[in-house]
Parts: sequence; C-alpha cells; structure tokens
Amino acid sequence: MGRIFGHREHLVRVAGLFLAGIVVFVVLQALLIPEGFGRYGHYRAGALDDARVHPVAYAGRAACLECHPDAAEAAKGGGHAGVRCEACHGALGAHAADPTAAKAQKPDAAPLCVRCHQANVARPAGFPQKDRAEHAGDEPCTSCHVAHKPGIPPDVPASVSGGRVGGEEPKTP
Repeated sequence: MGRIFGHREHLVRVAGLFLAGIVVFVVLQALLIPEGFGRYGHYRAGALDDARVHPVAYAGRAACLECHPDAAEAAKGGGHAGVRCEACHGALGAHAADPTAAKAQKPDAAPLCVRCHQANVARPAGFPQKDRAEHAGDEPCTSCHVAHKPGIPPDVPASVSGGRVGGEEPKTP
C-alpha cells in the first residue's frame, strides 16, 4: 500500500490536471451559457423578450379569413383544407395591418408545390407525391389543379371548385 503513495508526484500532477479541467469548464460555462438559461426547463428566460423586439411578420389564419372567407370555403374538404394561408402565400402581417400598403403576392406554383409534393421516401406513403418533370413537365401545377382544392380536375364547375376553374382566378363580369 505504501508503494502507491510512493508515486505522490504523479498523483499530484493528475489531480492538478483534473482540477484545472474543472476550473476551465466552470469558466467556459460562465462565459458561454446565457443568463437565465435553464430557468424554465431547457430554455433561456430572456428569449421571449428578445423575440418581442422583432416586428410581427405573420398574421395568422383568422386575420386572413376576416377579409377572405371565400378562400376557406374554397379549401373546405380539399387536400389543402388544413394548410394555413401563410404556408403558401408567405408572411402577411403587414398586409393584414394595412392591405393597401402591402399587397399579398400570388405564389408561383412551380417551385411552391414541389416543396411539399416532390417525391420523397421520407414522406408518409399516403401523402400525394409526384415527380414534377414526369407528372407535369414544364406546366405549372395550377394549369390542371385548383390551388385551394387540388383534387378537383379543371372541368369541374366553378360553383364546386370555389370559383376557380382549371386553376384560374374567378371571372368577374
């Protein structure tokens, strides 16, 4: 047993390295971990205050439907009934606050639709997936599908498809 303590210098060095490692860890933790982290679980307490300084970009579906109830009616029962407006039309907070100052943009269907519907083995088997080049070539999706109710073919009357025939906007007299 006395032989172990005969190597006292080695043990002191290892203990010193271990202690130095703990000191470095504590210092780095104090420098790198923000104040308030962990107060509410695995979150930083000040994150909500930091987020509040940014302007609101999204309006939410309720704000959209105040002025556009026809869009919800058009999507009712279709494949896009659960998709929120801003998922396709982008952030509309400024438009909802002042529709004359900020116009909502009609999305370009070609790159938009493939974000969700491009064939991908990671998506559920029942989810509509297409190889765009094979399915439509260079045609936009809205040349054959109604955007708010994509399962409706273009020859269905406008009254059923929410006023859109063949992916076009409703005709006004």
